Amino acid sequence: MKIAISGEQTISVFQLTAVFSMLFALVGFSYNVWRMEITEYNNNVRSASFELLLQLSELESIVYAAHYDKDPVQGNPRQGWVKVNLIADLSMITEPELSVAAEELKLSWQSNWQLLPEDETSAQAVVSKIDDTRAHVRQLLKQLE
Repeated sequence: MKIAISGEQTISVFQLTAVFSMLFALVGFSYNVWRMEITEYNNNVRSASFELLLQLSELESIVYAAHYDKDPVQGNPRQGWVKVNLIADLSMITEPELSVAAEELKLSWQSNWQLLPEDETSAQAVVSKIDDTRAHVRQLLKQLE
């Protein structure tokens, strides 16, 4: 079967089917690649977010041990620095808003870690930034597809 287009030009149904098949294959392949990229991004962000939540809770535990328990082993500031830096590094894998929150947490830790054993305000300031960062992580997890 042939379809007349104009004058002497004709297109067979076979040619038309081949063109549409190629278009559908291209669209399907493009969608599949896009979907795989989104899925990989979501998996990476989800994994980083769960690890961030773990590290935030461990940092909070260090703050509580340093301030309330006056425990120099469990409240070791070097462990706190490791946690704060890991949180900052992990936040780079996620969204910019979370990176900003992690950087604010790091600045709060930097300003307050020396006063944690004695000063309630310093402990509250760090815990407040931990809570802010945790809220950003939760919001990010809710937004994932």
